[in-house]
Amino acid sequence: MQGFYTILLLIVSNIFMTCAWYGHLKMKQQFSWFEHLPLIGVILFSWIIAFFEYCCQVPANRIGFRENGGPFNLIQLKVIQEVITLIVFVCFSTIAFKGESFKWNHALACVLLVAAVYLVFKK
Repeated sequence: MQGFYTILLLIVSNIFMTCAWYGHLKMKQQFSWFEHLPLIGVILFSWIIAFFEYCCQVPANRIGFRENGGPFNLIQLKVIQEVITLIVFVCFSTIAFKGESFKWNHALACVLLVAAVYLVFKK
C-alpha cells in the first residue's frame, strides 16, 4: 500500500510542479494582468504553487523510501518520479498548449524512460 500512496503523491506533486514551471506561460497568454506582472511576481506565483508540490513530494519520498519501510530504493524513486513527470508534462502540454505537437521522437523518449523503469527494477 505504501507503493500506491507514494506513486499517488508523486502524481499530485508533479501536477503542481508542472503548473509551477510552465503554467505561467499559459497564464500570460490568457490573462492580461498576468502578462504585466514583473518577473519577481511570476517567480513568487510559481513558488506558491511549488509549496504544494513539496507538500506532496517530500512525504512521497519518505513513505516510499526502503530505509523508511517503503518498497523503493533511492534510484527507483527517482526514476519513477521522472517517468511520472514526463507523463504529466505530456498531458499538460497537450491540453494547455494545443499548438505544441507530440512527435515520434518524443514518443520514443517516453518508451526509453519506461525501459529505464524496467531496468531499475530488474534484479
